[in-house]
Amino acid sequence: MSAPAPTAAAPRSSAFGRATRSGGLALGVLIVVASIAAAVAAPWIAPFDPNAQDVLLVLSPPDTVHPLGTDAFGRDVLSRILWGARISLYVGFVATLAGVVIGTVIGVVSGYYGGLVDRLVVAATDVLLSFPQLIMGLLLVAVLGASLTNLIIAIAVTAVPAFIRMARGSTMAMRERDFVDACRALGYSDMRIMFLHVLPNILDELVVMASLWLATAIRTESTLAFIGLSVPPPTSTWGGIVREGFDNLLDAPWMSIFPSLAILAVMIGLNLIGDGLRDATDPRSPQ
Repeated sequence: MSAPAPTAAAPRSSAFGRATRSGGLALGVLIVVASIAAAVAAPWIAPFDPNAQDVLLVLSPPDTVHPLGTDAFGRDVLSRILWGARISLYVGFVATLAGVVIGTVIGVVSGYYGGLVDRLVVAATDVLLSFPQLIMGLLLVAVLGASLTNLIIAIAVTAVPAFIRMARGSTMAMRERDFVDACRALGYSDMRIMFLHVLPNILDELVVMASLWLATAIRTESTLAFIGLSVPPPTSTWGGIVREGFDNLLDAPWMSIFPSLAILAVMIGLNLIGDGLRDATDPRSPQ
C-alpha cells in the first residue's frame, strides 16, 4: 500500500530542484519581497510625511534632502512612492486572492459535476471574458464608486472568469483519473474528493497563474488610479502619483518617472516569478 509514495515525491523534489536553480525566479522573489518590505516599513523609512506640503519646495528636483524630488505641492516623491506601494500592492494581492478563491471554487465544482451547472458557468464565463479586463474594471468602479473596497471588488471580478476556466479544465481532466474512481469506491463525499484530492493536484497551475495575474491586477489598479478611479486624494497610489506628475511632465519628469519605474520593477519581478514557477512545475523541463 505504501509503494506509490516514492513516485509522488519524486516530481515534487524535481520541481523544487528546478525552482532553486532558477536565477530568474530568485531575482523575481528578491524584487517582490523588497517591494513588500518597503511598503510595510513605509511609516518608518519614509523620510517625510507623504501629504506634508511645502510651497517653498514646489517641483524641486532630486537632491540630497529629497532624493526623488518633490511634486507640484512640495510633497516628497520618495515618501509618496513608499506609501503608495501599500495601497497598490494591497489592492493587487487582495483582489487576486479573492479572484483565485472564488474562481477556483466555481471552476472545480463546475468541472467536477458537469451537466447544466457546467453549461451555465461556461456561458457566464464566456460573457465576462468577452469584455477587456480594463474596460470591465473601469465600468465596475464607475458604477460602484471610487473607493478602496470597490476597487478591490472590480479587479477581483475581472480575475474570476480566468480562474474559473483554468480550474474547470484541470478538474475535468482530473475527474477521469483512477484515484478519483478509487475515492468514489471508498464512499468519499463529492466535497472531499473535489477539495481534498482534486484541488491539490491542480494547485500548481493555479499558483503559477495567480503570480502572473497579480502583475495584471497591480497594473489595472495603477491604470484606474491614473484616470482618477481609485482611492480619493490625498492618499497616494502609484498610478495616482504618475497622474499627478503628468501635467508637469516636461518641467518635472521625475514626478512620473520614478513611480513608473516602481510599477515596472514589480511587474518584472512578478513575471519572473510566474515564469520560474511555470518552468519548475513543468515535468518536461530539464531536471
